[in-house]
This record gives sequence, C-alpha cells and structure tokens, in this order.
Amino acid sequence: MKKFIALTLCLVMAAGLLGGCGGDSGDSTKGDASGSQESTTQSESSEDNAGDEESSSHLNPAGTYPIIKDGTMEMSVYTLSMPNVTDLETNDFTRYLEELTGVKLTFYTGGSNDWEEKLNLLLQTNDYPDVILGVSPNIERYGVEEGIFIPLDEYLTEENVPNYLKVMEEFDLNVTREIDGKIYSIAGINDCYHCAHARKLWVNTEHLDAMGVKAPTTIEEFYEVCKKFMEYKPDGIAVAGASRGWYTRVQDLLIDPFVFKPIRSQTFISRDDVALNKATGEIECVAVTDEYKEAMKYIKSLYDLGAIYDGNFTQESGQMKTLINQADEPVLFFADGTISDVIDSASNNELYRKYAPIAPLEGPNGVATAWTMPNFGVGSGAFVITDKCKDPEAALRWIDFFFSEIGDLCSQFGPEEGVDWVLNPEGKIGLNEKPALYEVLNIYSAEPQNHDWQDIGIRVATSSHRLGQAVDADVDPYSPEGLEKLLYDASEEFYAPYTDNGSHIQLNGLLVTDEERSSVATIVVEIEKIIEETSVAFMTGAKDIDAEWDNYIDSLEKAGLSKLLEVYTIAYNRTYGK
Repeated sequence: MKKFIALTLCLVMAAGLLGGCGGDSGDSTKGDASGSQESTTQSESSEDNAGDEESSSHLNPAGTYPIIKDGTMEMSVYTLSMPNVTDLETNDFTRYLEELTGVKLTFYTGGSNDWEEKLNLLLQTNDYPDVILGVSPNIERYGVEEGIFIPLDEYLTEENVPNYLKVMEEFDLNVTREIDGKIYSIAGINDCYHCAHARKLWVNTEHLDAMGVKAPTTIEEFYEVCKKFMEYKPDGIAVAGASRGWYTRVQDLLIDPFVFKPIRSQTFISRDDVALNKATGEIECVAVTDEYKEAMKYIKSLYDLGAIYDGNFTQESGQMKTLINQADEPVLFFADGTISDVIDSASNNELYRKYAPIAPLEGPNGVATAWTMPNFGVGSGAFVITDKCKDPEAALRWIDFFFSEIGDLCSQFGPEEGVDWVLNPEGKIGLNEKPALYEVLNIYSAEPQNHDWQDIGIRVATSSHRLGQAVDADVDPYSPEGLEKLLYDASEEFYAPYTDNGSHIQLNGLLVTDEERSSVATIVVEIEKIIEETSVAFMTGAKDIDAEWDNYIDSLEKAGLSKLLEVYTIAYNRTYGK
C-alpha cells in the first residue's frame, strides 16, 4: 500500500489536476453533485465516445494505476451509509482507493430505510452524482425511460473491465440486460452457498434421544415424531416458525414435500406463489394446485395434533427466538436460515449445540425437495453511471478494481495485506476443503469502525471466493468461529442434494414494462392477501379445506390471477428470448 501511496503522491505533485466525472477538479462539493459545469446528456456522451479511437488515450491500461495518465479526477458517488462505518470520506479504504486509482471521491448517502427516497429525490431534481453504487436503483425508469443512467454496452470491453468480464464468465451477463436489451449496470455478486440453501429446519437432538427416535425423513415420520413429542412434553412446541424473519416460515418447509414453494416474487415483490413448471414449461401459481391443497391438509393435521404453534403465522423472528431460548427448552423443530439468528453461540452454547439440521422431508410421491433458485447471488444494479459523468471509461476502470483478486478483500476487511488479509496462506484450507485462497485477519465486526467499507458498496464474492476463505481445519462447527463451517456442511450434506427435485423452479426477476407493472399492481396485492390469509385459515381449521377450496380458487380468478400469469409469461419469454 505504501508503494501505491508514494507513486500516486508523486504523480499528483508532478501534474495538474484533470477534470473527471464530476466536472473540473475542486468545483464539486458535497450536496452539489453537478459541480460547476453543465451536465452532459446521454446522447452527447454516446456521440463523444462512440467510435472515437482517442477516447481512452488519457487512461493507463486497464488494471494499472492510477487510472488517469496525468493527474487525477473527481467522481461523486451515491451509496449506503451503515452504522458500523463512521465516515466514508476519511475511511482507510476510501483513502487507499483514492491513492491507488487517482480518483477523488465525494459521497452522497442514504440509510438502509431511506436510501431509495433520497436517491429518487436527487434524480428528480437534477441534483444527482456521477455514479450510483450498491443500492439497485430503478433502472427501468431512470435508465431505459429517462436516459439519466447511460447504457454501458459499448464500454464493457477487455480494455475497460477485464476483471469484471472474467468474473462474469461464471454467470450470465444477460441478467443485467434491461427491457430494451441494453445493459445499464454492473452486477453485484454475493454467491453465498448456504444462502442458496437457506430454507432449513433445525431439531433439538437431545429431545430426539430422550424420546428414543431418530430425525424424521418422511412426512409420516415427521407426524409421528411430533405426536410423540407432544406426549413427552405436553406444554412444548413441536414446530416453531415466524411469519417475518430470514427463512423462518415453517409452513414453506412443510409444503415443499408436496409441491415446490417459491419465496417472495423477485419480479413484483409479492408472495404470489408463481413459479415455472419444470414438466410443462408453463408459468403457474402453485397455490392453486391439488398438491398445495394436500399440503394444507397435512399441516392442518399437525395443527390438530397441537404440534403447530399458533404464533407461527403472526410472530416475528425475535418472538420465536424468545420461545426457543426458554429455560425448559420447549421447542423441538424450528425453521431459520441460520441457527445463529435464533440461539447465541457464545452466551447460550449449551443449547446451541443441541440443534442440528435435518434433510427435507419426503412427500407422498417419495421425493424430497430443497428450495433454491437459478443464478443465485448475482443481480443487476450494483453500479450505474449517470449522464453527469464526463468519463464513463474511467469510472468503469475504477469499479473494475473491485473485481480484481484483492478488490473485495480490501473493501470488506481493509486494504493492508498481511494486516487485514493474506493471499494463499500456506497450509490453510478453505470451507470447501481445498487450499485456501485467502485468510481474513481483520474479522468482520458490527461495531463502529473506519478502516473498511464492510457491507457498503459492491460485493464481488463468487462461490469459489466465499468457500476459499481459510478456516481452521480443526474448527469446532458449534463454536462462534465455526458458524460458516456449520452452515456450509449443513447445506452440502442436507440440502444441496435435493435442489433438483422440485416440481417447479423459482423465477428470477423478470423484465417488465412500466405499463405491465401498473396493470398488475393492484392484482399482486390482492393475490398475496388471498393466498396468505386463506392458507392460514386452511392450516388452522378456520376454514374447511374441502368445502372452501373452490371458493378460494374462484376468488383468485376474480382478483386477476389469469391476468397476472399472462404478464409473467410475457415477461419470462422476453427475459429469456423465448
């Protein structure tokens, strides 16, 4: 790092400042993204750069730094603020990045709850920055329709983003294309292995041993174990879950043995239960299938047994956590993406060690299904360039650093090799039991600090990168340090083998027009309400399944289910070129 600092300081002293993305050097101030110059429109930018062989003559070759041959440039950035990063302007990684690349940064920020509102206000008042980083803005509106975000297709070359193109070979670059077929953004990548298998069920093994039974593997065995538990601990809760939390909906795990249960729609952010039928290739709502009806009956039988806790359908994960951590250990099974969300591995390690994951249950057809989704961990919108930016090529070469071998390590853990992280640590193995790619020395902390960006900005973490982190070969999976190992092993052994068994496939976000989105805006709200409320009524017996099923189907049709499926089908065919 010292070499980079010294080199950049010499260059700065020897050369004048070069105006960059945000206008003339020194004119940009916080709260005034436009600087002192007039903004450049999308069409002007395209005309200035298209086919201009000299357009990048002022830049050093990609991957060499600083980015600008003579001097520096300024760039204003909109991104998230987080409680555990005290000041982005003075952050150690920010300073390292500025000294390395020669790009001086000015930040505009919004919090996790208000970033979208703040960004939209900036974009609507023409007071917006050069680039937007790590917040997934509305590209359809501000890129495709209004032209504020510029298309990047012509700039996505080996000369500008070699690291990015290499990383994206593992994925489908087309996931970043918008409805007009153009690419307006750089993708963010966080291919978390255990997150792709996050629908997990945990069981108290001490209770199983006390009852003299093994972990169930079928829906019939699950029923019998629950029945025995209610006899063993009459005041206990056989199956706990929560309506809000990270994969805490236990009913989804119990529907999967009958029919694949999608998570919330990635297209309309709605629990409309729409998925792709693997057998027919049709877009369907699984909540109207005969298999779903049978799942409702099965869960109702568990409810009648007293095994299903009423609060599962209304409580938040924090309330479930309180139940599970009671002194008398009243809960046998619970649903959660990670056990650490529910039981603290340090303060309550004795209880923590009693819970283990179990594999998905086999359904009536003898098949066990684990939830996952295609192209997991990659999505568009992580970095966009606005028409304020005078030098899109330089901006892309700046973001390309994050896709280098050390880019993500520097931003996440700090810029100092040997202090924050080490590459290829000798004798170390990764989570995947292969030679480790790196070892983290500056461990992530939720406490306020100003050394690195942590969860701010862009993540570039492929599966091989995440699984390449060094772990102690003898780490105790149930120690606080062993969480990643515990979740990896659980995913690898209990869930990954069953992800191809589902009847349907979870849909990624699809390309829809504003008109299409508006046409179903009311429909998706009503569909979710009917499915969620009626399903709970079926599972608890508030409504008779056989007597009310036809009325339930009819209410979905009247709410516009056919219209919704039609829009999904059009969007699916558009997205995948069918």
